[in-house]
Amino acid sequence: MKTTSLQELAKTIRSKNAGTDKITFDIIFKEKEAYDLVCNSGVINRKSMAELYNISEDKITDFVQYDPAYAIKFTIMRDRPSGDPGDGDIFGSQQYPPLLSIQIPTAY
Repeated sequence: MKTTSLQELAKTIRSKNAGTDKITFDIIFKEKEAYDLVCNSGVINRKSMAELYNISEDKITDFVQYDPAYAIKFTIMRDRPSGDPGDGDIFGSQQYPPLLSIQIPTAY
């Protein structure tokens, strides 16, 4: 099976603060074909994101495939509030790298 990394298919992959207690992730595609390929693969879903970030599924507060923008968005609860002593990423902007190397099947 041939695969392609998510970072090769997506235009934008980012994470950012979504309030004091949450971080949101955006995976945005330039073309409908790439978006459909990823969505139809089933590789990115609530369960797989929980596994990737080593959290329970109930820590994912939102998971949306937003067709009009060719985007997948999910939000997770932080382990500690933003800015709390010991918080290593106050803006939540450094949490996306595990998404980059996700492999999406492109051919069988």
